[in-house]
Amino acid sequence: MTKHFQRELEKIKKKILSLGAMVEERVRMAIKAIEEFDGEVAKKIIFSDHEIDEMEVEVEEECLKVMALHQPVAVDLRFLVAVIKINNDLERIGDQAVNIAQRVKTITKKERFDFVFDYSVMAEKAASMLKMSLDALVNMDDDLAFKVLLLDDEVDEIKEEAYNLIKRAIPENPDNVSYLINLLLISRHLERLADHATNIAEEVIYMIEGEIVRHGKR
Repeated sequence: MTKHFQRELEKIKKKILSLGAMVEERVRMAIKAIEEFDGEVAKKIIFSDHEIDEMEVEVEEECLKVMALHQPVAVDLRFLVAVIKINNDLERIGDQAVNIAQRVKTITKKERFDFVFDYSVMAEKAASMLKMSLDALVNMDDDLAFKVLLLDDEVDEIKEEAYNLIKRAIPENPDNVSYLINLLLISRHLERLADHATNIAEEVIYMIEGEIVRHGKR
């Protein structure tokens, strides 16, 4: 491996980690918006989404350029393929933060009523999964990545709980159906966020072990 090629790989790693930090920040902002029903924080997330999109394109272009110029094999090729997929998942997580922000923004315009689902546990689990998956990437820690996979079911269970409670509340509150549906959609976006964090963990495992663990394959 040439020194120039090594520098290119390090540059890509720094960029994907910078993107990860940016996405983590947006997720934290989205959680704050949910917990405080803060429409102003929601607006900031929506208006800054282009920053994540632009960096995602930069990372992909860098990976493709390196693959074309250096034709890497084995571990280096696995690294670049995994980074391209992780890059896409990070951009999707950013999209989910925007989706949550849009739901909060809509809710804050409506008159609130007594029904509130506490998303704090679900949101913190999803945020922890993202942090753990990025830490696993930084440290090349496949054990930590496997722990992320185990947490996904817990987030799914809370989503089901939210779905069942809100579904029962809708016929009892016909004047607040729009509010409840937006509340329900927040659970869907958090669940998808956790799914993408799981995807990142799976790619870290692939990067380290060369083993594909998607679709329950271990």
